[in-house]
Amino acid sequence: MKKLLSACLLAVPLLATSHAMAQTWPAKPIRWVVPYPAGGGSDFLARTIGQALSTQVKQPVLVDNKPGGNTAIGASDVARSAPDAYTVLSADNGTLVFNPVLYKSLSYSPTRDLAPVTLMGRFPMILVVGPGNSAANAKDFIAEAKAKAGGLNYASAGAGSPHHLAMELLKSEAGLAMVHVPYKGAAPALADLAGGQVPAMMIDLASGAAFIKSGKIRALAVASPKRLPQLPDVPTFAELGHKNVEAAALVGMVVPAATPADTIAALNKQVVAAIQDPAVNKRLVDFGVEPVGDTPAQFAALLKTESAKWQKLIRDLNISLG
Repeated sequence: MKKLLSACLLAVPLLATSHAMAQTWPAKPIRWVVPYPAGGGSDFLARTIGQALSTQVKQPVLVDNKPGGNTAIGASDVARSAPDAYTVLSADNGTLVFNPVLYKSLSYSPTRDLAPVTLMGRFPMILVVGPGNSAANAKDFIAEAKAKAGGLNYASAGAGSPHHLAMELLKSEAGLAMVHVPYKGAAPALADLAGGQVPAMMIDLASGAAFIKSGKIRALAVASPKRLPQLPDVPTFAELGHKNVEAAALVGMVVPAATPADTIAALNKQVVAAIQDPAVNKRLVDFGVEPVGDTPAQFAALLKTESAKWQKLIRDLNISLG
C-alpha cells in the first residue's frame, strides 16, 4: 500500500506539469517541419493552415522545409525534438504507412516516435492520360493496358509515393501489367505526361487540376468513394466495377511521441479551428484538397486501417526501396 501511495504521489507533479504545459501552450514560436521542398501540396497545406494558426495563438508559425530520404529526414528531426508541441511535422501516408515496409531500416518509427494530432486533408487520386493515349474512358484504358504486350508505362511522383501505390492498387485490382517510371516529383511527371513521353499516371487533384482544366491531360476515373465536385463528369472506380480502388495522399500533423496528451489536445483544438476557418477551408478546396480536421484518436484509427491495407499490398507485390 505504501509503494502504491508513493507511486501516486510521484505521478502528481508529472500530471501537474503536463496540465500546466497545456494551459500555457503556446508561449513561443512553433516550428512546422514539412519534409518536402517549398511549393508543393504539403507545403501549401502547412503554410495556409499555419497562417491562420499563427493568428489564433498569437505566436509565429515558422515553416521549415526539410526534404529528403522519402520524408525520413524531416520525420527523424521531429521524432528527436522536445516533446512540447513546439516542433510539429506534416506527415503523409508515405511517412506514416508506406515507409516502414518499403525500407528495411528507417531512422524513425511512426508508431514509437510520433504521435498523431489530426488528419488535415486528403488529396484524392485521379487516373489521367496524356494526348498520346486514345482511351475514351477508364474501361477503354484498362482494356488497352491488358492488350499491350509488355504492359503500358506509367509515371509517378516518385517510387513509394501515394501516386505510385495508387496505380499499383489499380494494377492489382484490375489484373494489369504496367511498367513504373518514377520521377522526382509530380511536376516533371506531369510535364512528360502532357508532352506524350508517358501515357498515364495517377495524380492528385491539387497537382493535376491546371493540366486537366487546360485539356493537356484527361481525367478518366477518380479513386474516391464519391465523384469529386471539381470533376463532376469523371466517374469513380467503384462505378466502373473496381470498388476497392480508393486512394488519396493523406496529410496529417504529428508530434514527438512523448508529448503530453493535454498538450496534443490543445494543439489539435487550434489546428482544427484553423482548418474550419471559412477562408482557409475555401483556399484548401480551391487548391484541390479535401479539408478534414479530426481528433487524435480518429487519425490514429485511420492510420491503423490504412497500414493494414497498404502494407499488405506492398508486401504482396514485393516493393522495396532499400
